[in-house]
Amino acid sequence: MRAVFLDRDGVINYNRPDHVKDWSEFQFLPGALTALRLLTNAGFRIFVVTNQAAVGRGLMSVETLEQIHARLRDIASYHGAQIDDIRYCPHRPEEQCHCRKPQPGMLEDLAARHRINCREAYLVGDALSDIAAGQRMGCQTILVKTGRGAIELQKPELRRYQPSFIAPDLLGAARWMLAEEAVSAPFATLPLPGAFVLPQ
Repeated sequence: MRAVFLDRDGVINYNRPDHVKDWSEFQFLPGALTALRLLTNAGFRIFVVTNQAAVGRGLMSVETLEQIHARLRDIASYHGAQIDDIRYCPHRPEEQCHCRKPQPGMLEDLAARHRINCREAYLVGDALSDIAAGQRMGCQTILVKTGRGAIELQKPELRRYQPSFIAPDLLGAARWMLAEEAVSAPFATLPLPGAFVLPQ
């Protein structure tokens, strides 16, 4: 089974400095839904792994976060993509939990539950903490320049956590994965009917 782990904020949707605290603040990045659809059509199983310290800081409830994720999955499905599962870490960084990236807890849980061989999987993130978590599990890793990615590229730690590939965005990452898997993506340049129009 081919699998890809995706960070959320800065990869699928715009990363807000004050956190995405409800659905009204969630905005898809250009090309993200197309990328999700291409990966689904190519046979990838898609998993989201996201640090959400806004919960631990009392800025958002677990119920609201899960509503955001339910909506994300519904919109992805409407555009022909399937998100198989989502894991989030609600803890603050100072709690030093095992699930908050760069720790690999969320990936370990998904790999065990869905029988994923991480050495044949990919991880896409916009931060070196994402890349570190993926590398700890043996994934091929892709750093995107959206979100925090452009800033992360300037950090000296990049030499330690050198990703397998650097992509402009999730769509670029998806096309690289498809090429790596020797899978043709004939619809990569075609617009989606009604793309980015949310269902009522």
